[in-house]
Amino acid sequence: MTLQQEIVGNAMQMAVVNLSPGQTVYCEAGKFLFKTTNVTMETRLSGPPGAGQQQGGAGPGGGMGGMLRQAVGTAMQVGQRALAGESPAFQYFTSQGGEGTVGFAGVLPGEMRALELDGARAWFAEKDAFVAAESSVQFGIAFQGGRTGMSGGEGFVLEKFTGRGTVIIAGAGNFIDLNPADFGGRIEVDTGCLVAFEEGIQYGVQRIGGLNRQGLMNAVFGGEGLSLATLEGNGRVILQSLTIESLANALKKAQGGDKQGPTGGMFSTHAG
Repeated sequence: MTLQQEIVGNAMQMAVVNLSPGQTVYCEAGKFLFKTTNVTMETRLSGPPGAGQQQGGAGPGGGMGGMLRQAVGTAMQVGQRALAGESPAFQYFTSQGGEGTVGFAGVLPGEMRALELDGARAWFAEKDAFVAAESSVQFGIAFQGGRTGMSGGEGFVLEKFTGRGTVIIAGAGNFIDLNPADFGGRIEVDTGCLVAFEEGIQYGVQRIGGLNRQGLMNAVFGGEGLSLATLEGNGRVILQSLTIESLANALKKAQGGDKQGPTGGMFSTHAG
């Protein structure tokens, strides 16, 4: 069943979801705004059934063994999300006795986007991009391997969405949709500007220039640090115009607490 939703607003958008009787949508804890009285709300540590989860008491693996496997699976999911810095809990909303309405929002001023999953391709997104999804969409964590993750900052941990249905994501500033195939098959972006990309896009991190004078000038005074994210292949990529780091620096500067100075991101210091 397609999730009936409308994204409204400008500077900080909201998603208004209309639920059919019995239909369920879930969100990351803290991104719920409002609901009609006939929509029930339940907070759980587990994600929606389907992503390797066992339902206790169902089938030959039920009973105590099934309950134990379910508990272990839930603990692993919570541990992964905690390691990734995500909320440990989800909130589930189900319409009872008729149609219902639920509202959700992100945590930063910016846009929202509804992605339609067809079961063939997964989507990957930056941390904290997830807002809400219908219960047929599975939420997971994808860890980028060692060197790529540690060099890429935001790219070390990604959210992964699989299954069929609608998932709603949010980012900062304005969005732009690109396909690397339209630009020779490869684009390079600030690691903080990446919001989401389709499965099939190859994601990596590369050093900015060499260890020479110009390379150091780019890293020190360009504000980008030592690395850029690389995206290759044929598929959809969503970028955002505002990074969390640039927003934080602007707020610090407005409060008279800017410690970054002229050297940019590589030698910036953070108070606190």
